[in-house]
Amino acid sequence: MGPRVQLPPEIQLAQRLAGNEQVTRDRAVRKLRKYIVARTQRAEGGFTHDELLKVWKGLFYCMWMQDKPLLQEELGRTISQLVHAFQTTEAQHLFLQTFWQTMNREWPGIDRLRLDKFYMLMRMVLCEALKALQMQGWDERLTEQLLELLTTEILHPDSEAPNGVKSHFIEIFLEELTKVGAHELTADQNLRLIGPFCTIAAQTQDSLVLHNIAQGIFEAIVEQAPLAIEELMNALEEEKLSEEEEGLSEEEEGLSEEEAQERGVLSREPPKGSVCRAQPPLDEQAGDDDDSASTVLQFDYKAVADRLFEMASRQDTPPQNRKRLYKVIRKLQALAEGLFPEADIPEEAYQNPRGGRRVRMKKRLSGSQLQDKTGRRAKEALHSDSSPGSTRRRRRRRAGGDPPAPQERPGGHGRKGPPRGQRRLWAGAKAEMAGCQEPKAKRKRTPEGRK
Repeated sequence: MGPRVQLPPEIQLAQRLAGNEQVTRDRAVRKLRKYIVARTQRAEGGFTHDELLKVWKGLFYCMWMQDKPLLQEELGRTISQLVHAFQTTEAQHLFLQTFWQTMNREWPGIDRLRLDKFYMLMRMVLCEALKALQMQGWDERLTEQLLELLTTEILHPDSEAPNGVKSHFIEIFLEELTKVGAHELTADQNLRLIGPFCTIAAQTQDSLVLHNIAQGIFEAIVEQAPLAIEELMNALEEEKLSEEEEGLSEEEEGLSEEEAQERGVLSREPPKGSVCRAQPPLDEQAGDDDDSASTVLQFDYKAVADRLFEMASRQDTPPQNRKRLYKVIRKLQALAEGLFPEADIPEEAYQNPRGGRRVRMKKRLSGSQLQDKTGRRAKEALHSDSSPGSTRRRRRRRAGGDPPAPQERPGGHGRKGPPRGQRRLWAGAKAEMAGCQEPKAKRKRTPEGRK
């Protein structure tokens, strides 16, 4: 009997990660983290592409074997945080690349009962990848490397990513980016991060990918515009408060000690009719992390529209892509001009206090202008209501014939509606006609001999 062959440590760890016992799997995950840290700290250390593919195959089946949602969430968080155990950015990118390659390879074999746990794992890995980029200060070179990796492995038409992986990645990208960098990313950085989606949307021949990008990226940006306005107003309010506090501190420097003490006592009390500025209770402070998800990314809508127009107007762009993108471009251009979905926007929001990060907004029409427009539309609707059927009925009345009896609607239980071909007057027209003088009723001509 020959000597026993010693397997490489990556294969040994992969076998233990895919074991039947949960204790064995948990112990293998802890050993894998220590092994990654120890190996990447050495100058000559590091992993090859094939070694990390074997590691990820073991991690994939480790997640496959895990039951119970809470334990699945804990395991997914532990696996996704392994990216921070790598000591070099090159090893981190290789770890992420082999993860998406593993998901593309194993995706067709996942049954519907296990889809949710792997959806969650993809979301967590993407979030940790963005956090690793955040730790590097959103470096441009590292950002380009990550975007190129994601484009090559998922979005590119030549990638082996199934439709389920592509659709889920497009759906969660803005959500995870908002969680990680909404408080610090500028409009230029956000435009750079969604750049690959602009390129793929103009080049792809897959209508499903085009629809998902238009709906999950660009339409989401348009829908978040009201929240961006609300965040802008909160920021303006905070700036005003800070300016007032600075002004009070400068005034207190010239006061005596007694007056300063009196001013300090009075300043602690909030003014009447104002929102209380006291510190929130401990329960509300604990929930600040949950409310941080409501923060939205800031975009320069004109810059996004220009970038999309540049990609969509190329000669090699398919016609259906150009048509779909032009609809999005018109919405973004309307946002850039100030046509936001919110009707009541305060006066302070029409200015641009933060340079290129916020978009200047215009006022909407006043109430009298809206009434004038609705009145003109009502008149046009009245003048356009001259159908051939109504003309024939007027001729019969002038000739002395009886008007036809109104027909009952099918299934209406005797209810009589307006004849076909005749439009109903809408609310604006009725409101305008209410103040007008009613015309005199015409006398009905009766044939001779009838009284």
